[in-house]
Amino acid sequence: MRKIFNEWKWYLFGGSATLLVAVFIRVYNLTLLPVFVDEAIYIRWAQVMRAESTLRFLPLSDGKQPLFMWLVIPFLKVFSDPLLAGRLVSIASGAATLVGIFLLAYVLFKSKKVALVAALIYAVSPFSFFFDRMALADSLLSAFGVWTLLFALVALRNLRLDFAMLSGFGLGGGLLTKSPAIFYALMLPTTWLLARFPKGKMEKAIHLIKLFALFLVTLAIGWGLSNILRLGPNFQMIALRNKDYVFPISHFWTNPKDPFIPFMTRSFEWIWSMGPSMTLVFALVGLLNFKKYPKEIFLISVWFLFPILVQAEFAKVFTARYILFSLPYLYILAASAFLLRGRLSKILVAGLIILLFQAFKFDYLLLTAPEKADLPTSERTGYLEEWTAGYGIKEAAEILQEEYRQDPEAKIVVGTEGFFGTLPDGLQIYLNDVPEITVIGVGIFIEEVHPSLKESKKAGNKTYLVVNNTRLKGDPERLGLKLIAAYPKALRTEGTKEYIIYGPQEALLFFEVK
Repeated sequence: MRKIFNEWKWYLFGGSATLLVAVFIRVYNLTLLPVFVDEAIYIRWAQVMRAESTLRFLPLSDGKQPLFMWLVIPFLKVFSDPLLAGRLVSIASGAATLVGIFLLAYVLFKSKKVALVAALIYAVSPFSFFFDRMALADSLLSAFGVWTLLFALVALRNLRLDFAMLSGFGLGGGLLTKSPAIFYALMLPTTWLLARFPKGKMEKAIHLIKLFALFLVTLAIGWGLSNILRLGPNFQMIALRNKDYVFPISHFWTNPKDPFIPFMTRSFEWIWSMGPSMTLVFALVGLLNFKKYPKEIFLISVWFLFPILVQAEFAKVFTARYILFSLPYLYILAASAFLLRGRLSKILVAGLIILLFQAFKFDYLLLTAPEKADLPTSERTGYLEEWTAGYGIKEAAEILQEEYRQDPEAKIVVGTEGFFGTLPDGLQIYLNDVPEITVIGVGIFIEEVHPSLKESKKAGNKTYLVVNNTRLKGDPERLGLKLIAAYPKALRTEGTKEYIIYGPQEALLFFEVK
């Protein structure tokens, strides 16, 4: 035992330090970035499910799997800030992914150095760092993928039923999180490449049967867990909503290049920008190990590329977080470059220093001034610039809460743009514990004050309207609206469609209805 400890102690120390650094930089200033549209929806669902146990499958109404929201519920009991509670689930998922990457890299290459470098790249990569700080299901999906593969490899190498079952639980967890977990089931047979087959033909046949049996156990448990969703209503909505995001198979032979080429190009632009770029360089160097580790390099290359290729071909909507669950395998491939020896060793160390510099510079801006970070245009638009970015929502909620504290007997009604999403859900998550404040959606574009708000004002209630300036189509003075506060968002990127149509900056407007 002492020999094992002495052999591992510095790597365990390095791995623990990497984990602590990863968690610290993810927790620090966690709510600096405002609530994002999907975060608002998921957290609101979690609040409703916490309050009403009969609605525990509420996300199925929109075709979403509920596991992430289920995990948010206990955090809501501990933390008063709902956005903090939701994002902590993703940080925990990111920590699980990091540990899984460390172990998976070691199982694949039997190299402590590769394991530590892979974990380090994940810890500091702006790509994983950014999304591990968002209350979205993608980090959780990524964690389940890494552990599903890890347990499957241990199961087939040692013919262990217990690890095949654990792999099934990982697969089932992924299927309860997001539909792309189906990729894990499709790619699991690639693990057979690393099986240790005996020499005799009969022994090989028996060994193959055992591998197939373990694979069936994993699939059965994963499929069984996913069928928990049948206990709730609207299970069929998952398949229906998936059609909104995915082209049919016939798309492959009718128009295979569009959107495949632009989406693939965009994928590698995201990785080059947020990977950071040295990650791709290391991955290309790692491919030089193919001669010595052909099966291992092929396996992690498939787990990295296959989901991206399929999504690029068939996805109708494509954003950076949709490839997050593919990146752990890229980081392992990049770290495998450190298997090379000789003159390259010093160059690799210098390259790692450059990678760390790139990553920490990007991460620092995300921690202090996200609008200054060099986010890809598509991500900057969604998370910082447009209606999907919830700048000012928390501040408006605080004003309303103070208004309520000053006069607890008064009824407060707040109308918002939209019916579902950043507004009204973003406002509702902050006002969940104040039932005397009613928040209602009154339409996407506001040309007139909604009749319900007029009636509320006539009834003597304090009445307000929260709307983004691009959604307000009438003159506030003419509509009888008094501006209380305006919350500008990040400046739009010059040349984008939104910049040309709406101008350089969006703002959230908080009105009182006169």
